[in-house]
Amino acid sequence: MQRRGLLIILSSPSGAGKSTLAGRLRQWDDSLRFSVSATTRPARAGEVDGREYYFVTKEAFQAQVAAGDMLEHALVFGNYYGSPKAPVQTAIEDGRDVLFDIDWQGAQQISNSSLSPHVLSIFILPPSIPELHRRLVTRGQDSPEVIEKRMQKS
Repeated sequence: MQRRGLLIILSSPSGAGKSTLAGRLRQWDDSLRFSVSATTRPARAGEVDGREYYFVTKEAFQAQVAAGDMLEHALVFGNYYGSPKAPVQTAIEDGRDVLFDIDWQGAQQISNSSLSPHVLSIFILPPSIPELHRRLVTRGQDSPEVIEKRMQKS
C-alpha cells in the first residue's frame, strides 16, 4: 500500500515568519511540493506569476471558486486568496507532501475538509506584538493603512 502525502500547513499573522520558515523547510527537504496559491492582489516587486502566486482577476478567481476548483479560499484585506485543488490532490495521491503558507482562514477550511486526515497544521506566533509591527514596517511591502489593519487582526 502506497503512502499518501501530508498537507503541512504553516499559518500565522502576516509578518510572523511563516514564509521564512516555509523557505527553510523547502531548502531542507526538496521533496516537499509547495502549494502555490492564487490571489487577486497585485504582484509585489520580485514576485513571479506561478512561483509565489498565480495572479488572477477577481472574476477568474470567483469562477474557480464557483466551479469547486479551490481547496480553500478567503477574502483577506480586500483581496482573494485560495489554493487550487487539483495539484494538491494529485500530489497527496502520489505520496508527496504538500507545504502550505496560508492564513488562518484557509488553514481552518483545509482542516475541516475531506482531506483533514492528511493535515498537519502549525500556527506560528510572532515573538511579541511590537516585534510583529516592526517586521511589517521594515519589510516595506504594505502601506501604513494596511499595516494598521493587519495589526488590528493580530
